[in-house]
Parts: sequence; C-alpha cells; structure tokens
Amino acid sequence: MKSNSSSMSDAGKRLADITGRIDRAARVAGRAAGDVTLIAISKTKAVDAIAPLIEAGHRCFGENRVQEAQEKWPALKELHPDIALHMVGQLQSNKADEAVALFDAIHSVDRASLVAALARAMHRAGRRPDCFIQVNIGDEPQKGGCAVAGLPALLAEARAADLPVTGLMCVPPADMEAAPYFALLAKIARDHGLARLSMGMSGDFETAVMLGATHVRVGTALFGER
Repeated sequence: MKSNSSSMSDAGKRLADITGRIDRAARVAGRAAGDVTLIAISKTKAVDAIAPLIEAGHRCFGENRVQEAQEKWPALKELHPDIALHMVGQLQSNKADEAVALFDAIHSVDRASLVAALARAMHRAGRRPDCFIQVNIGDEPQKGGCAVAGLPALLAEARAADLPVTGLMCVPPADMEAAPYFALLAKIARDHGLARLSMGMSGDFETAVMLGATHVRVGTALFGER
C-alpha cells in the first residue's frame, strides 16, 4: 500500500499533467487556460482516493449519483468550503431537492419533468446551482439527453421556469471521432446564446478544449482505471 505522501505526490503529478495538457490545448485554440474548468470525476472513488487531489489543490469534482455524493461530500465540503461539486450523471426528478442542496452545478437537465422539479426545489431551497442541458448529440437511444430537435422547446421551458441554464453538455458516441460532435454542440450553444460547454473526458478532453469546452470531465486520467 502506498503511503499518504506517495499518494499525494502521484495525485499532484497527474493533476499537473492534465492541467498542462488543457493549457496547451487552450493556447493552440487561442484561448486562455483559465477559460476551462477541470472537473475531476470522483464517482466510485472513496474519500481516501479523493483526498490526495484535494491536498494537491484541486477543488472541482463531479459525481454521477446523488446518494453516493451524499455519503462522501458533506464532510469534505465542511473541511474545504471552496470545493465546487458538479452532478454529471442522470438525475431522477424525485432527487431534485437533494441535488439542489448538495451540488453547485447540474449537467444533466434533459426533460421537462426535471426542469419543473428543479425549479420547485430551487425555489424551496433558495439555492440556484448552474444548470446545463444535456443534449443527446449522437441521437443514441440508450443515452440520456434531449434530442437535438427537442432542445429549443426544452430550453424555452427551462427559461420560462427561471432555471439558471448556463450551457450545454454532451457525451459523444463511443469509438467514434468526437470532434464533429463537439463542434456541433458548440454551434448549437452559440445559436441559443449559451456560453458554457460541458464536453470532453479522459480520452478526448484536449479536442474538446480546442473546440470550445468550458468544462471538461476527467476521471480515469486523474484517478486511474476504475
């Protein structure tokens, strides 16, 4: 078993590598490195695996499930109040209150019923996490996200409900070149006046940055294989 100091050193090296690659990709695209937020995807990772990244200075993390996040993050956020927690997995409408209470951003808004549930939860809590509408950019029936054709109507509902929608999110089809899908999401966001793009994971985040990503969701490259 590795010592804590060794774990922290490894985490710091991985973090420096990923942030360096983001910086280089941003420069190639004529962007500022500070325009891109690195979300460390900590789903399935225990607190002792997350702690070295926190100690290395990272403060932005993502989880897929409300229940798992509730088990890990309240205590960590109490110790480190500047941590920002992002919900990146599918969200059930009946978990809207818990999600609004815990997360600082929700990346998976994909249907009218969730829009309504989140709007009610935010009103009750007096808390307004940033929201991204998830777009099923590859039109894959097994994936979450609203259809490209359905985005204008869903976005209109979200805005009518005063949901704080700041951008779009996508997961391109696996085993296919991601760039065309990232470029399409960027165009759709521009067409709708949305400034943020949550796209890019461990295998393609540099491409995403070059095509306008403001948030990249990296797990394996930071934590190792699950």
